[in-house]
Amino acid sequence: MINKDSIENLKNHIDIVDTISQFLQLKKSGANFKACCPFHGESTPSFVVSPAKQIYHCFGCGVGGDSIKFVMEYEKLSYPEAVEKLASMNNFSLTYDDTKEKKQDTKVIQEINKYYQKNFVDNNVAKEYIKSRGIFESSIEKFEIGYAPTSAETINFLKSNFLNLADAKELGIIDSGANGLYARFIERITFPIYSLNGSLVGFGGRTITGHSAKYINSPQTKIFNKSRLLYGYNLSKDKIYKRKEIIITEGYLDVIMLHQAGFDNAVATLGTALTKDHLPILKRGEPKVIVAYDGDNAGLNAAFKASQLMSHNDFEGGVIIFEKGFDPADMVKDGKIEELNRIFSKPKPFIPFSIDHIISQYDLNDPQNKQKALHDVNEFLNTLNPIYHDEYSRYIAQKLNIRENLIKVQKSTNRNNNVELSKVDIGELCIIKAILNDKQRLSRVLDVIDSSMFEYHKNEFEILITDINDVRLNAILLNEKLEDYSDERLNAEILILLGKFYSNKLNEVLYDKTYTFNEKSSLIRKIKDNIAMLKSGKLISYNL
Repeated sequence: MINKDSIENLKNHIDIVDTISQFLQLKKSGANFKACCPFHGESTPSFVVSPAKQIYHCFGCGVGGDSIKFVMEYEKLSYPEAVEKLASMNNFSLTYDDTKEKKQDTKVIQEINKYYQKNFVDNNVAKEYIKSRGIFESSIEKFEIGYAPTSAETINFLKSNFLNLADAKELGIIDSGANGLYARFIERITFPIYSLNGSLVGFGGRTITGHSAKYINSPQTKIFNKSRLLYGYNLSKDKIYKRKEIIITEGYLDVIMLHQAGFDNAVATLGTALTKDHLPILKRGEPKVIVAYDGDNAGLNAAFKASQLMSHNDFEGGVIIFEKGFDPADMVKDGKIEELNRIFSKPKPFIPFSIDHIISQYDLNDPQNKQKALHDVNEFLNTLNPIYHDEYSRYIAQKLNIRENLIKVQKSTNRNNNVELSKVDIGELCIIKAILNDKQRLSRVLDVIDSSMFEYHKNEFEILITDINDVRLNAILLNEKLEDYSDERLNAEILILLGKFYSNKLNEVLYDKTYTFNEKSSLIRKIKDNIAMLKSGKLISYNL
């Protein structure tokens, strides 16, 4: 475990502007910096970085935190991984409480990759298969294609080279069973898989000797999670950023062949569908996303799920389905590069593709089936941003050959957790911001007011009392439209807040029939006394 004091020293050593500027292009804006948020699509910058507070906050989607939180979210890392990455980026040495717990040593996986590559050179069957798929020598070298031999040969290599067998097991290279140690990859062509930062983390393997599973991946380990990785991304990312486009395929060979044909912005999922865990990767550089899948049932269903995911997260791009048993790798092998260019230039947008797929499941000649199709597309439409409702209501009506008024859409709802504009009170927010700017003010303010006195922002004030460092308050702290109060101005605003509170309280008591006459008279007298004290300023000046 990383020592807590070491983490605090790291926080004091790093600067949030330096950290985030290594991932985003920041522009100066007053005392702060701004950028387009990397966590949701936007054209107007609402992502604010404060060097004074060492925090960031997006006013569009609500994310926020410090340098460690940013690296966690941007790189999809755990807290310890983000801390270690930041330490590496800043040449900072961390200390650990438990000397037995050490960072994963990846030497063994690097050595086994070299071993697989050497075996590939010496294995004619593996070379012949790769050659038959149209893969060039240059691509073999670029993607480090290898070959895993028998289990006994792999175990013998590890032992004879004095490589740590415990590390090999932790990294998913070997495992143990009833008959002792065995290799996970046996007689398979290997495709090394790299993390986003270019570290080797695992392998994909294709059988050429008839194993029941055609493809397998490394098991989940400390450094390998297939739902957070894309094959080939380490080689494609520069082109993806430059072209503002990413092509997502289903297999390793598709990626290799597309790169070979010049489509070097192609990647592949690792035997799993696109999931929300992939979104932070796909949002990097805000590229147009092209999902290019096979036309079989599995491919169509995967494309539909991907389309829904992309639609709900406002990604640009669309879907390409390869029919008649062809896939990108086959087309490259057959020299159909120009045809691929045309196909990739005209993907079916995600929302129409999703609508078409839903409708295709029903026989529209049957009125009952048409009604079911209408129900399902209505449900899908209601999950989308309201801005799409009108446009795609017309599209659905045309596809189903029905009147447009039969398309039912729900009323617009606020899709993020920001406060509704109708419930914003600038004065209350400025009081909270004043306390956040000088945390010593909190105890003095609590001598005079509590959360019940806030009409609109009671929840935010309660968060402030519970944890003044809560990241949910960053939106208030970094809001440049909220004035920075001096102590005198803060006192005056609290006076106004209390005045409103007691005036409202007086009206409540006057018209509340549950009080007796004596109770009501006593309460009214106390409230009026407080109002009189407020008007004289005695209560505020005395307590603050």
